[in-house]
Amino acid sequence: MKKITTVGLDLAKSVFQVHGIAEEGDVIILAHCVDRRCWTSFAHCGLAS
Repeated sequence: MKKITTVGLDLAKSVFQVHGIAEEGDVIILAHCVDRRCWTSFAHCGLAS
């Protein structure tokens, strides 16, 4: 599994969008959330080192 090296985050008023990109430029995560509770689905990404 490729590691995410760059994260983009759009914090709109009612919808949050996130994308994670690997070092090679491949999109690993592309998601939108309408509720703050959905951030728990990104817990598997781990912490940056």
